[in-house]
Amino acid sequence: MNGKLVKDLTQGRVLPLLLGFAYPIMLSNMLQTAYNMVDMIVVGKYVGSAGLSAVSIGGDVMHFFSFLGMGFATAGQIIVSQYIGAGSRRELNSVIGTLFTCVIGLGAVLSVLGVICTGMFVSLLNVPPESQEGAYSYIMCCSAGMIFIFGYNMVSAVLRGMGDSKRPMIFIGLAAVINTVLDLLFVAVFEMGAFGAALATVIGQGASFLLSLAYLYKNKEAFMFDFRSKSFVPDRGVAKLILKLGIPIAIQSTAGNISTLFVGSYVNTYGVAASAVTGVGHKLNSIALIVANSMNVASAAMIGQCFGAGKTDRIKKVFYTVFIVDLIFVTALSAAILAFPRQIFGIFDSSEQVLEMAGLYAPVAAISFMGFAVRSPSLGLINGLGQSKMNFAMGIVEGFVLRIGLTYLMGVVLNMGISGFWYGSAIASYGYGIVVFPYFFSGKWKDRRPAIAG
Repeated sequence: MNGKLVKDLTQGRVLPLLLGFAYPIMLSNMLQTAYNMVDMIVVGKYVGSAGLSAVSIGGDVMHFFSFLGMGFATAGQIIVSQYIGAGSRRELNSVIGTLFTCVIGLGAVLSVLGVICTGMFVSLLNVPPESQEGAYSYIMCCSAGMIFIFGYNMVSAVLRGMGDSKRPMIFIGLAAVINTVLDLLFVAVFEMGAFGAALATVIGQGASFLLSLAYLYKNKEAFMFDFRSKSFVPDRGVAKLILKLGIPIAIQSTAGNISTLFVGSYVNTYGVAASAVTGVGHKLNSIALIVANSMNVASAAMIGQCFGAGKTDRIKKVFYTVFIVDLIFVTALSAAILAFPRQIFGIFDSSEQVLEMAGLYAPVAAISFMGFAVRSPSLGLINGLGQSKMNFAMGIVEGFVLRIGLTYLMGVVLNMGISGFWYGSAIASYGYGIVVFPYFFSGKWKDRRPAIAG
């Protein structure tokens, strides 16, 4: 296989190699976060709090569907990285073809489901009356283009599993540029509101997917995927492995999002300003996750290769390195939001009601940020090991037991109001660390067999 397209992550100094692999993912996440934030900033400035609320709520719904696709794409990355680490590359044609069919097929099904259920989402989430029309059009439009999101995640998973994190950054960069230009055109010039923001997003994601697919096809020999029709027929063994790993990861990802939607349904009853502040808070979390998720994805790829190669001591170094890097970043970010809450929230919405609530939300954001520092290495470890059972368990514990349980306890039972919902959700972000850190220090993970070993 072309050495330029496959990177060995089992050798060399951990920190430089990890950062070198992670920084393109960070830039990719930064660009993706930027173009999501551009939607909210442009809509907030030109439509107002009602539009900002609509885009925020619609975005939460779309994240639910996106995380389902990312779960199975991540499963593909784990399988590819472990095959690369073990030196067994001839199986990649079957893995890539099966992954492509499964992920794209799922995207098509969920796209139809999203369009059909748009009205139901608007009703269940208690969308403020002023934001209902915008939220409906945003969810409807993004659902129609969901297959592009799934396709991009699938190609990126293959590339990252092989040690290539730069191309996905380039593809998402294209989407960010297109989205920003079209946001200004559709929302500011043509006054298309939330629908314009959604349309800009779909077009940008479509371009990103088609470019990434063209790249994969152009380099099909190097990737050992021939693009023949028979190669897209799912291999039963590979499909079973993708489902075994992907379902728990998807549940883990969507459980957190379902709990976010649950919290949002209560928060939305407090009015447009509360909904807008919560939406901005979610975007601030996205900024913290730029580094946390990047280190998570990079460490999962590195741990996957090291696990396939049997290098358990190196896995420990990766885990510690990820934790320290994440901790440094979120500490700085927490200090910034605590010092300048009104200025930061004012970037999105300058209404006095939103700015007054910003100070109340700032400590909540800081608590969430610090939780990401323990969550990131934990996810990197269990994803890299292919620990599907723990992924499933943690999805249930963090998403349902902790986040929904704590938000309901603090917001409803203890009658803390909107602050209770905010704090309950933030505290739940420590769930992974509470379970995975003891598991890591126990050393029991060393006794596992790689997922590709059956």
